[in-house]
Amino acid sequence: MARVTLIDVARRAGVSVASTSRALNGLVASPETVERVRAAAAELGYTADATARSLKLGRTQQLAYAVADIGNPVYVEMMRAIERVVAASDYRLVISSTGDVEATVDLVQSLSRGFVDGMVLAPLRVTEELEAAIAAAPVPVVVLGRMPDTVGADTVKADSARGMELVVRHLVGEGRRRLAFINGPVDTTPGQFRHDGFRRAAAASPGVTAIEITVADFTIAEGYRGAMELLENSAGEIDAVVAANDLIGIGVLHAADDLGLRVPEDIAITGVDDTELAQVSRPSLTSVDLGAAERGRIAAELLLARIAEPERPTHMVTVAPVLRVRDSTVQRASRPIRLAARGEALA
Repeated sequence: MARVTLIDVARRAGVSVASTSRALNGLVASPETVERVRAAAAELGYTADATARSLKLGRTQQLAYAVADIGNPVYVEMMRAIERVVAASDYRLVISSTGDVEATVDLVQSLSRGFVDGMVLAPLRVTEELEAAIAAAPVPVVVLGRMPDTVGADTVKADSARGMELVVRHLVGEGRRRLAFINGPVDTTPGQFRHDGFRRAAAASPGVTAIEITVADFTIAEGYRGAMELLENSAGEIDAVVAANDLIGIGVLHAADDLGLRVPEDIAITGVDDTELAQVSRPSLTSVDLGAAERGRIAAELLLARIAEPERPTHMVTVAPVLRVRDSTVQRASRPIRLAARGEALA
């Protein structure tokens, strides 16, 4: 069977070839023309030549999403939100797990090869080399995280520090006074801001004592190892553990169970990210929702807007945290608590 061409679609739709091309490529065309052309293309089974289309438009119709660990549930949640946005604009999403800082820098520098039209990047660590690579990138890069204004990149960030304030305020409200924080590497962006936020929130809470330990990674295994060390050496000295993310929090839950500690009666445990793991664990894990899906959606929309309008002003968006209270701190609790604006009371 002969391949259906653009001319065939134009004849079936009863419009010119030029109008057909504009309608199929998302260029200026009346709604009526677009509807007729798409109906004709679907009826004939027309498939555009991707290579020819890319050459004509000067675009690949591909976007990249790069993260340190694609296996982390929070990055998967972001990916799904990004995919929904870009797919609606006829883009394909290319996924990359970058690993260390050098690999991240190399990936950003490789954008000069022209394999994508833009990138959403979630770096775990930020260095001057990475900042320089993003600033020099030939296609737009939207950063999920923090980046100096001098880089000139659109950014979408979580408010980890205020998330820690939410957690500490909730635990203190439940009568917990001896808190421990299990953090991942402090030289990472989440490690730094969650460390700073926890310390400030604990210091601002009268009667609260706090200790902090650091583990090698934001994983269940490291959370378990750190919790075993903490709970074995501090039996009875702490009544709540704040984990820097849900994976560490799940590890703490397992350690508490192995040590015969009741949750939340003997010890309360919280996480950060509000992933599916927090919801399905037993007991379910109280966790700070940092809006992973919302951040992914906004990042994708910023990237598409930057591609369409390269000279638009740089945008920086912060997504507010929400605390999801579950059985690891208050049994059979599920009411979300939002951080009130300064001077307002929590509901």
